[in-house]
Amino acid sequence: MNILMKSALLVAVLGLSACAQGGLGGNTAGALNGAGQGAFDPTSPAYFNQTVGDRVLFAVDQSTLAPDARATLDGQAQWLLTNTEYTVLIEGHADEQGTREYNLALGARRASAVEEYLISRGVAANRLRTISYGKERPIEICSDESCYRQNRRAVSVIAAGGGAGV
Repeated sequence: MNILMKSALLVAVLGLSACAQGGLGGNTAGALNGAGQGAFDPTSPAYFNQTVGDRVLFAVDQSTLAPDARATLDGQAQWLLTNTEYTVLIEGHADEQGTREYNLALGARRASAVEEYLISRGVAANRLRTISYGKERPIEICSDESCYRQNRRAVSVIAAGGGAGV
């Protein structure tokens, strides 16, 4: 093995070692428990986003909640009822098809559908706010149904203590 390969191997081993320890000189337990931000802490925003689910998807030109969307929102409502210090900004989105104005209105209907559902599950209306981005903030960019499907969504963005502008 030449010196270049040995050096590359050493750098790779040191990098993996640092990751396993939670960063250089860090500790994983502090990252997961101390700040309450780990995906394993059921009161953390990371848990909400990754485990509960922060988004629901919609069919073409629809703002009606599908059964799987309702299941996700049931989990969101339960989490919000348990973690009362959080507020929610519900973002409504649309795919790139249609006019800007049409998609802004569709995004608003989608965000309102989520808001109404969360309220029906006991979340206080004063903790919720909606906004529509229409087709202006796609997460997938391509002129294909696989991308359109991901962009037809409502996303619940949580913030502690009124940070969502509520």
